[in-house]
Amino acid sequence: MTRIRKDGAEYVGYEYKEKSVPASFASLYLDSYPCFGWEEDPNGVSRKENAETAGRAVLRFRRDRKLCNRAELTRLQRNFDSCVAEIDTLERSKRSGAVIGALVTGIMGTAFMAGSVFAVTAEPPMVVLCILLAVPGFTGWILPYFLYRTLLRKKSAKVSPLIEDKYEEIYEICEKGSDLLI
Repeated sequence: MTRIRKDGAEYVGYEYKEKSVPASFASLYLDSYPCFGWEEDPNGVSRKENAETAGRAVLRFRRDRKLCNRAELTRLQRNFDSCVAEIDTLERSKRSGAVIGALVTGIMGTAFMAGSVFAVTAEPPMVVLCILLAVPGFTGWILPYFLYRTLLRKKSAKVSPLIEDKYEEIYEICEKGSDLLI
């Protein structure tokens, strides 16, 4: 039995995609996925209702199943996803080296301070050794803050151009995807 619709609308079959992304990149995904034929699913649960666990956001998209150039758009979309993952890795690498350097310095300071305490509590107390170990101990407790800032600044200077290059690559990918949709 055929049914004639009076509003002139035809049936459109959609494919759906649910994507869990870092919350800091949610806007980038929402702005870029339409270049690959996806649109935000109006029937899906609102982003505001999603529980963001561990800094992640769940986005829901849909696109027409009869879309032309679907294979090429999917390839571009995968390339986009890998670029965003590389940007996320580069962003985390800025902080990780600085954190490791600061932690190692702090632990070494703690070891010197422990040696200082053992020296003063020994029988007989070795006050000179206690003072000699306490100086690098206190230095090891104060220095990590400044070391962290310095290492973060240096790593950011090295990584920022790489991140900018990845963003440029993303913009080129999105332009290619948009051109395929026209």
